[in-house]
Amino acid sequence: MKIAFIGLGVMGKPMVRNLVRHGNEVWVYDIKTENIAEVTKDGAKEGKSNADIVSKCPVIITMLPNSPQVKAVVLGGDGLLAHAKSGSVLIDMSSIAPAASQEVEKECAAKGVKMLDAPVSGGEPKAVDGTLSIMVGGDKGLYEEYKDLLLQMGASAVYCGPIGAGNTTKLANQVIVACNIAALAEAMTLARKSGVDPQLVFEAIKGGLAGSTVMNAKAPMMLEGDFKPGFRVDLHIKDLNNALETGAKFGAPLPLTALVQQMFETLHADGFGVDDHSALARYYAKVSGTKIGK
Repeated sequence: MKIAFIGLGVMGKPMVRNLVRHGNEVWVYDIKTENIAEVTKDGAKEGKSNADIVSKCPVIITMLPNSPQVKAVVLGGDGLLAHAKSGSVLIDMSSIAPAASQEVEKECAAKGVKMLDAPVSGGEPKAVDGTLSIMVGGDKGLYEEYKDLLLQMGASAVYCGPIGAGNTTKLANQVIVACNIAALAEAMTLARKSGVDPQLVFEAIKGGLAGSTVMNAKAPMMLEGDFKPGFRVDLHIKDLNNALETGAKFGAPLPLTALVQQMFETLHADGFGVDDHSALARYYAKVSGTKIGK
């Protein structure tokens, strides 16, 4: 399949590599030439511009930071819709506001371009090994047509409902992950302050009801004091902002989300915005005066 892929960041690059490994002809463009070079050496094809690669390919995948970037790239004066052929399919895998997905899809439909919103969960490690969880919104028939393509990048690709439902599901995911990480950091701080080794607490409880994928991934990072990003604090701030905006629109109370958002904002203000979101341990170290790990 010929695919135009736009957005070669931490997630986009490994996603492109997986598509290439599955035999697709993947054309790429990014504003950072070094990102292009990283994936063309692995078999992707370099385009001259977004317009260039979109005009070549019937399928377009975008993996961009947030709603404004998706709108600019798709809807801008020289954006994708100005060059995409009628009948093309846009799969936006960015994590953006559901309302933005709906707005973009409406403009796509007016130009004869079909669209799915298909954000992902799993961070860089799962992008690398092709086991992302993909949440899909849009026409169900279109989802069925492109499900196998999505599964070249993920371990699951679940249909969630009409356009925007993928990103609503992603926001629910991000709320749960954020609150889980905060609760983990809080509990491990309790253990440390009480004189109990957090490593032993982790070993004792990870197989019980408190155990989770989040705990298994983030507790070791907290214990080692290793916050090399798999998913950055600043990206989680973006997602929780979108969750709070969506909650306000529909009257969904999100008090825990708002609280954890303020913790993340504190980390950003302290210069830790590029750290992994497990750096919520740093927030608790600041307010308690005690580190969980090293």
